[in-house]
Parts: sequence; C-alpha cells; structure tokens
Amino acid sequence: MEITRMSFFGNSNIGVYAYTNSKMLVLPPGIGSSDQREMIEVLKVKGVIESRIAGTVLNGVFIAGNDSAIILPRIIFDDELESLRKQVREQGIDIVPYVSGSRFTALGNLLVCNNKGCIASTLFERDVVRDLSSVLGVEIVQSPLLNLEIPGSLLVVNDQGGVIHPDASDGDLKTIEEILKVRVERATVNAGIPFVKSGLLANNHGIIVGGNTTGPEILRIRKGFGGGE
Repeated sequence: MEITRMSFFGNSNIGVYAYTNSKMLVLPPGIGSSDQREMIEVLKVKGVIESRIAGTVLNGVFIAGNDSAIILPRIIFDDELESLRKQVREQGIDIVPYVSGSRFTALGNLLVCNNKGCIASTLFERDVVRDLSSVLGVEIVQSPLLNLEIPGSLLVVNDQGGVIHPDASDGDLKTIEEILKVRVERATVNAGIPFVKSGLLANNHGIIVGGNTTGPEILRIRKGFGGGE
C-alpha cells in the first residue's frame, strides 16, 4: 500500500480539510493540480470532488461514510449540495450523497466507518442511526472510544486495518475488531499528535499523512493498515 506525505494550504492537518473513501476524494477548492494528481495516484480514486461544506473548507470534519454513501451534515448549503451531486454524476461515481437530519453536524468526528461496520457516537439520535445504517449498508454500533464521544477523531480505518489514538485500551481495540472487523495499531501523526484523523487520509488503496509526520510514525501507520500485524 502506497503512502505519501502532504500538506494543504501549508497545514499538515490534512484530515480536517479532506475526506476519502475508495471511490472518491472530497477536497476544498484551492488544492493544486499536481497535489490532486498525486493523491489520485496514491488513493486510486475514480474522481475528485471540489466542495465547501457550510461555506467552510473543513470537509474532513463534516463528512463521514464508506464506499456506499457519503454522509453530509444538515447545514450544507443548497448550492454546495447541488454542485457535489452534479460532480458525482458527471464523474460516474457510484455513491449516494446523503444529508443527515441529525442536529449534530461534525459527522467526521462522530462517525468512523468502513465497508464492514460503523462506530457512531452515543450522542446520535436513534432514528438517525437507523437511517444511516440503511444508507451505508452496514450495522452501526453506538460506542465511546477512550471514554470520549468522538470516535471519528480518534480512529481511521479501511477494510484491512487502521490506527487509533495511542491511549486506546485493549478494550477499545476489541470493540473496534468486533464492530469494524479489523485490527488496528496505536499511532500518532504529525510528530506526536494523538488525534490521528486530523493528519491522515486512507482508503483500501493508499494512505496520505500530514507533512510533519515522522518516519517512525509512518512505519507504525503502515503496520496498522496491514491489520496491526
């Protein structure tokens, strides 16, 4: 699995700005064409969508999903949603853009999903969880990780493995393996940042880490996405 370093707007917190699954990459406007080409090569996505969410460039904070659907917050502007859906259609990406009705909007921090399962914050309304499960095509289990309600900030997974905040307990790792059907590795990004989502993009084909991520951190991340072995 290929891995590369990158920063956006001179900032290594790439996971705040972008969202990826194995079909598509959602970037804010302003990312250079050479960087986009490199990301397409590493992640092997079918298309790149340029979008803002609620007028911001914080796509990674607001978007969650898997290869069946991307989940968007209710605060997305109508013109943003229309543009995103149009780009998906024009690029022939087989995915459902779905707007969640939840009052919680930082979906990238509150959900972590792969194509085998999904962990959701216990903050979510039960009817919302039921609807999201149907759209994503996987079982969703509401569970804290590290006794926090932000599983999407603490954990990044694909269908083979992943990485989690270094303070995760063995119980947390067991919960992840039971729900998402993968083994993960404790890791950091960007020279010691424990909230791994902030500096990491990964799908079933490749990994992009923030520009300040060190060599030893990259080795640990690579190991994690090999299934924690």
